[in-house]
Amino acid sequence: MGVRAGSLVGRAVGALVLAVVLLVVSTATAIWWTARQDSQPTSDAIVVLGSAQYNGVPSSIFEARLEHALALYADGVAPVVVTVGGKADGDQFTEAESGRAYLAEAGIPEDALLAVEEGVDTLESMRAVGAAFDERGWSSAVLVTDPWHAMRAERMAEDAGITADSSPTRQGPAVQTRATQFRYILRETAAYLLYRATGESIAGAPGIG
Repeated sequence: MGVRAGSLVGRAVGALVLAVVLLVVSTATAIWWTARQDSQPTSDAIVVLGSAQYNGVPSSIFEARLEHALALYADGVAPVVVTVGGKADGDQFTEAESGRAYLAEAGIPEDALLAVEEGVDTLESMRAVGAAFDERGWSSAVLVTDPWHAMRAERMAEDAGITADSSPTRQGPAVQTRATQFRYILRETAAYLLYRATGESIAGAPGIG
């Protein structure tokens, strides 16, 4: 009886481990697949997810996203570009403000730009964007971020009431090497599963927040 019970427990543990492995692998595969897509439907706004900025100057990762948003705007994907993101302790500028200034300097009219200066992570930012969309009667967006971040950003945007598609940037440090890509996919897999399990995010964790 004891041997049989032990065998059943062993099988149950094995099945649980297998289920977890399959969940992780399937999520990572979905992140990889979403990263390879590029959806650019005509929408109410192009939303650029923030990243680090230094005294008002976008980091290389952020700049790659902004340059991609410029191209989408020029192609007529949406009449407005929304930059989003708050600021870390000690910063003078928000990510959203830095992104808006960059796009204005690149030639996008001021009335076609909206800075949503809230959020220390993707979840807070998308909730703030959802509120801004509600105020303006908007419903659809094309999200611009790094490829590996696209699936989680889409999910959070949809949970915030936005019909979201993503057009990831193909430039910048996040896509330079296979090792970098693999590391980002692992981080995003953990972040996505955490969000689906808890409805929360990890604020301030590099590549995860």
